[in-house]
Amino acid sequence: MADRPRRLIDLSHTVEDGLITYKGLPAPIICDYLSREASRVHYAEGTTFHIGQIEMVANTGTYLDAPFHRFANGKDLADLALSSLADLEGIVVRVPPEQRVVDADAFLGLDVCRKAVLVHTDWSRHWKTDHYFEGHPFLTEAAAIHLRDAGATLVGIDSLNIDDTADGRRPVHTVLLGADILVVEHLTNLEAIPDTGFRFFAVPVKVKAFGTFPVRAFAKMDA
Repeated sequence: MADRPRRLIDLSHTVEDGLITYKGLPAPIICDYLSREASRVHYAEGTTFHIGQIEMVANTGTYLDAPFHRFANGKDLADLALSSLADLEGIVVRVPPEQRVVDADAFLGLDVCRKAVLVHTDWSRHWKTDHYFEGHPFLTEAAAIHLRDAGATLVGIDSLNIDDTADGRRPVHTVLLGADILVVEHLTNLEAIPDTGFRFFAVPVKVKAFGTFPVRAFAKMDA
């Protein structure tokens, strides 16, 4: 019997020159290190290559936080097992667009054990606008504790931050990353995937002594 076709749904924002992901952090600079024109002198006639250069902070676009982002002794990107980043059973929790605070009751009765829990707030509709940075939805500390105790592997959100940025304690990052539960922020297109019945992928570059990096997050479903 032939394998059933799979459908892949992109859940990532595009990183481009000048993109502001988080106010106060610099935008990426994307340019040529070696342009096609300049490369002509290195190769045979008619053969050119492009080598690009990007300068950016780790918190750019859709990105994943490892424990090292919050804790000096936590796992960095190079320490993460692929099984915690790829081919995870996923579940989407839908939050009404007008709801800012996502508390533990949003997850009650759901089986999140060993799953990627993606919180769909529809805030990504404000991406690349000033509104994206103000009044964003976030999880409470109680919600993080519930997800930790229920055994989630990864928690993602389509918002500016999984924490209330007015709370300098960053309790959600602290609770989740302290339990080796990975965090993905600035997801998008969550309306395009079902509540269940998909696999989630968010794999960053394997960098030592780094706690955050952009990912190409996507969902895989049976066609």
